[in-house]
Amino acid sequence: MADIEKLVDQLSALTVLEAADLAKALEEKWGVSAAAAVAVAGPAAAAAPAAEEQTEFDVILTGDGGNKIAVIKEVRAITQLGLTEAKALVESAPKAIKEGVNKAEAEDIKAKILAAGGTVELK
Repeated sequence: MADIEKLVDQLSALTVLEAADLAKALEEKWGVSAAAAVAVAGPAAAAAPAAEEQTEFDVILTGDGGNKIAVIKEVRAITQLGLTEAKALVESAPKAIKEGVNKAEAEDIKAKILAAGGTVELK
């Protein structure tokens, strides 16, 4: 155990250049590469923090695509707004049509607006 501690102390005293030379010498002697060890640890480290799937979406109208009247009709049907409010919403794009909806509803709204000729973004 004392030999290991002595070796650790000696390695700790090395300069950065000396440590790099040591790494090169060990790579040549043992036929290994320090980069290979990092590559092996990479996928395991990347898999650890699992990304949470988004459950709530905001449907943002980004434009009317030149079909303002058709898009206003769809916005009215989706939001239950009056004609004036729906027209104001479409004209003030980018604007949220609905917020905090589930994925299925968000995709349904997006499909309806795209079919009417508008452009939509899900956030």
